[in-house]
Amino acid sequence: MKIFVPLRAFLAAGALALVLAPASLAQSTTSTSSAARASVPAGQKTKLKGFVVSRGSDSFVVQDAVSGVQTTVLLNDRTSVKTKGGFFGGGSQQGLTAIMRGLNLEVEGRGDGTNLVAEKIRFNDSDLRTARTVEANVVPVENRVGEAEGRISETEQNAQRMSGQVDELAALSNAARGGAVAAQEQADRAVEGVRVANDRINSLDEFTPQQSINVNFRNRSAVLTPDAKKMIDEVAAYAQTAKGYLIEVTGFAYESRNKAANQRLSQQRAESVVRYLVENHNIPLRRIVTPYGLGAANPVADNTTRDGRAENRRAEIRVLVNRGLAAPHQDMNPSKVSAATPE
Repeated sequence: MKIFVPLRAFLAAGALALVLAPASLAQSTTSTSSAARASVPAGQKTKLKGFVVSRGSDSFVVQDAVSGVQTTVLLNDRTSVKTKGGFFGGGSQQGLTAIMRGLNLEVEGRGDGTNLVAEKIRFNDSDLRTARTVEANVVPVENRVGEAEGRISETEQNAQRMSGQVDELAALSNAARGGAVAAQEQADRAVEGVRVANDRINSLDEFTPQQSINVNFRNRSAVLTPDAKKMIDEVAAYAQTAKGYLIEVTGFAYESRNKAANQRLSQQRAESVVRYLVENHNIPLRRIVTPYGLGAANPVADNTTRDGRAENRRAEIRVLVNRGLAAPHQDMNPSKVSAATPE
């Protein structure tokens, strides 16, 4: 029985949430619960099948879907990462960044006495799209939770200190009635400070679109034009002055007969924007929502005209700012960058 992509994404998200639950409670993104860990003898050739439960800079942990045993897999420059399928089963080459939490994959390699040093990693293209969808929803939530926990801890400490000040002022008021008015005023200010802090904490998990632009591409191309780069430069400059921001990038193509080509081209356009932001403006990957291509969906102009198709060959870039940390920013050039409309 065939499982539709939305259902696959839902099941993958559920599995990833179960794996991440213990890690969140321990306030650690590197621990992967108390599941049994496997060691691979040095030189032993091993093949694993399972899904990724955590990801490091040069390693990841894969959990066997049947036994639940977890194994640490090491990556190096010789590791081959490809999708399955294609002509003669060749698949397509992928970067190490394609390996993310929730991805179902197969790993072949040799042990180093403890871990498995990966030589070949293979996975289905549909599983990669599902993992990207899950990651796009999980990472922003984790970031917001971590920021909120830090703010809550800081506010609790401030509240304790202010509570001690209130008690001290009350004692001074009892000893000297002449200081009662001053003590009450300071107590009122302390309570107001707590209220203001609580208001900010309540909005830490809310993101508001602040800026939005469309950059266009030439026909059948995912290469950024000089005009597109200039517009992206302005977005990057704005984002880097904001607090608690995220950048969301979505690619599109105009309607054609080959829907698979539309989706693939739109994904490449979104990834071109992300690559430019990272390589030319040093935007941290944690600040970028996983890019996604929507093919010919949501056209902004009529596909039956030449000008309309040119407008639909685009990537949409939105800067999302945390409401609890947002500060006023000077608007950018209104002719190219518009205020985003909240969803």
